[in-house]
Amino acid sequence: MIRKVSLLPLLILLFLLTAFTFPDKGDKSRSPKINWLTMEEAEAKIKKQPRKVIIDVYTDWCGWCKKMDKSTFTDPAVVDYINKHYYAVKLDAEGKAPITVGGKTYTYNQQYRSHELAVALLQGQMSYPTTVYLDEQFNMLTPVPGYLDAPTLTKILTYFGGNHHKSMTWQEFGKRK
Repeated sequence: MIRKVSLLPLLILLFLLTAFTFPDKGDKSRSPKINWLTMEEAEAKIKKQPRKVIIDVYTDWCGWCKKMDKSTFTDPAVVDYINKHYYAVKLDAEGKAPITVGGKTYTYNQQYRSHELAVALLQGQMSYPTTVYLDEQFNMLTPVPGYLDAPTLTKILTYFGGNHHKSMTWQEFGKRK
């Protein structure tokens, strides 16, 4: 007499062994991440150990902001450079919580439907995403509106992070090999 044997338990066992033996290489949870801070945390850190600041000004509904989060801000070279040379801040341009920086408290501005700090950093040009660069004293270097892929962001990070902006224009820097 031939017995019918179910393959289901064997398939489950095989699946579990494969899953634990060959972990998913695409798993981003183990990848290095940017050490995101609040504006207040960045201001406190800059007083103890000066660094430039990069601010990702975003909104929850912005598709290009989400794309930057998934691709640009997870790129290993970008993560490494930012974590070594910058304090990184994420700023929700439509956030409602007050933010105190430089002794001034910024709040949500109903007229702009944006946070006052975002309005100030973006100089009233409300475009998302915008990446804002500050120097080691929390002074504005420049806002850069629009989506930035990893190679473009890396080039900008290097321009400011290496203090090239003090000795050459962006166009001159771009022509270097």
